[in-house]
Amino acid sequence: MLIDYGSPGVFTTLAPAQVPLFDDLPPTPAAICGVVQGLVVQPHDGPASRAGERNLRPAAAMVDALTALSPAPLSARRPVSQRTVGTCRNFVVLAVALLRLRGVPARARCGFGTYFHDGVGLDHWVLEYWSDDERRWVRTDAEWLGTDTVPDAADLAPGRFLTGGEAWQRWRKGEIDATKFGVWGTSHAWGEAEIRGNAIRDLAALMRVETLPWDEWGRMEASYQGKTGPDYDALIDEVAATCAGDDPAAVATLYATPELSVPPSIIETA
Repeated sequence: MLIDYGSPGVFTTLAPAQVPLFDDLPPTPAAICGVVQGLVVQPHDGPASRAGERNLRPAAAMVDALTALSPAPLSARRPVSQRTVGTCRNFVVLAVALLRLRGVPARARCGFGTYFHDGVGLDHWVLEYWSDDERRWVRTDAEWLGTDTVPDAADLAPGRFLTGGEAWQRWRKGEIDATKFGVWGTSHAWGEAEIRGNAIRDLAALMRVETLPWDEWGRMEASYQGKTGPDYDALIDEVAATCAGDDPAAVATLYATPELSVPPSIIETA
């Protein structure tokens, strides 16, 4: 079974009426990420009254929010007041939707950025797009591309961003301190449980189901409460190894495991 990263998924499908809004979209992945940077703003920088927009799962809903704010072209950088409010995940999902609209294979990755604070892995989302010229996935930080904060955002060096599975494998080998990996501004979303959660969210993203960073299913809640044991850790070992192997058939087979699949209750409320 192949996973078609050049076609939209459940959260990256634009409505037919929205597609013409992007007729003048620039041709390169970097330029498309630049467009998205002018359409999305982080909650701490945007209007507090619209902070709830960070809960928008589908890219189509983000586009609806943008057009409701202003009829201005979506290819032009907007003032902050006319951008949709969202997290790093919103930047990535909208960018992936636009890349797929252009037929560029792309996918979201859920994990941790190690470049924001020394010795800390902060909960973060990036994207990967397929380069035909280089025959590889190029890992790109869509939110910070072109900024001094992340100078190599266009093509992140190995280890700069760790997917949930990559972080899990490093923790299991004793290479990282799990207590230094988590969600900035929280007291509970740190450690092994957050790494487990992001490993499962990353598996879902590889299946083109890009959940919200705080969506939980299966035994995630129990994991955060410290109520899971070795059997769950063994399952996360399998998730991490399968994501690292990047075999579409193996990814799809593992994702079919009931507690790993994103439940309809999350998808249908999008």
